[in-house]
Amino acid sequence: QVPVVESGGGSVQAGGSLRLSCVYSGSNYANKCVGWFRQVPGNKREQVAALFTGGGGTYYADSVKGRFTISQDYAKKTLYLQMNSLRPEDTAMYYCADRLGSWCHPSSLPYTNWGQGTQVTVSS
Repeated sequence: QVPVVESGGGSVQAGGSLRLSCVYSGSNYANKCVGWFRQVPGNKREQVAALFTGGGGTYYADSVKGRFTISQDYAKKTLYLQMNSLRPEDTAMYYCADRLGSWCHPSSLPYTNWGQGTQVTVSS
C-alpha cells in the first residue's frame, strides 16, 4: 500500500476558493486512477473527481463540474483539487484515494490507500 496524506482544508465563505493536496509516498503512483471523494456524516460518500496519473483523462461529478479542477505534479507524486466558487453544499470531509485502472470514471473497482481526510467548511 502507498501512504496517502491530504491537506489544505479549512473554512471559507461562499464564493471562495481552496486547494487541497494529496501526497503519495512509495513507488506505486504511476499509471493508476487517483480520485477525490467527499462525505458528510450520515450521507453517502460521493466521488467528485478523478484522473489517470499517466495522463489523458479526467472525471468530474456534475455537482462540481466547472468549479473544481483536478491536477497533479507527477514528479512530486502529489494530487491537487482546486475548488473555486465554493458553496455551502460543498461542506464535507474530503478524501483522496487510488485504484487500479486507466478509465477513471466510477466503476466496480475499489479505491484503496485512503487518506485520513481534510475538512472543508463553506459558510453562506
